[in-house]
Amino acid sequence: MTIFNKHITIDNIGHLMQLTPELVIGSLIGLLTAFLWAISTNVYKTQSKEATPIAIAALKMWAAMVFMTFIVMLPFRTTPFYVPFDSLLVLVTSVAISLVIGDMIYLTAQERIGVSYAFPIASVYPIFTYIIAITFLGELVIISRFVGIIVAVTGVSLISREQAITNASHNLKKFDALGIALSLIAGLCWALGSILLQVGVTDIEPIDANFIRMLFGGAIFVPVVLTAVNHGMSRPTKRATKIIVSAGFLGMTVGSLLYTYAVKLTGASIAALLGSTSPLFAVPISIVLLKESFSRKSIFAVLLTVFGVALVILAV
Repeated sequence: MTIFNKHITIDNIGHLMQLTPELVIGSLIGLLTAFLWAISTNVYKTQSKEATPIAIAALKMWAAMVFMTFIVMLPFRTTPFYVPFDSLLVLVTSVAISLVIGDMIYLTAQERIGVSYAFPIASVYPIFTYIIAITFLGELVIISRFVGIIVAVTGVSLISREQAITNASHNLKKFDALGIALSLIAGLCWALGSILLQVGVTDIEPIDANFIRMLFGGAIFVPVVLTAVNHGMSRPTKRATKIIVSAGFLGMTVGSLLYTYAVKLTGASIAALLGSTSPLFAVPISIVLLKESFSRKSIFAVLLTVFGVALVILAV
């Protein structure tokens, strides 16, 4: 509780009731993050036949680890690298819970019930994030913000499910209680990861925080990949590797760095919601680039998401 108490003393949550410059800038950064994640996700999707989900997750993490090493060493910095031990522990735990454990649980859920159910269910994680922030970080309960999160999450879930049903109906699975439970657990892991990131980035620069997350996240994936290879996982092609690494720079390196800034400026609950809106941007991208179809329900879901996000940001 010491770490959480230290964070609560920082007047970083209460002022979010007002439309401050930090909230506006952080929200724009969060939406840009979602846009980059939408682009990279669509790129990863094009390589799904040449690389397994674990290989894609590991490659983008390793690429981000290398890129962040160069970024953290650039000479334009105004402050030296600084990460105290307590922040280090929190950040390592954050990446382990969210980007490793959470993603692995989600992939398992996706295998059991299909993406059209797994992703919409896991997308409730901004609600978990807000509840945890209220409980442990002392974040104020704002009814309009809570309603906005629910509305936006509903929109994101509808977008994700509609896209999956329209474009991959042959992959739908039968009802599976364990798969549904795993999807919820994955969402809870992502929520905990965002909360821990908010705590860990409090007293340090986002660049330093993200470097630590990518460094240890990349290290954690080494035994995961080795185990998968020993159990027969096929290796990605050279072409797929190059494409995934390139997309990893955009989504995992720049995207995760921007997300860290968004968490520091707006708090985990708002940043988590903004980051979860990537399907909102994925709709036009997939329609234009991947020639995927869309429906009126998708358009309604997009409008619902936009309205929910507006409620969250403008909450009073």
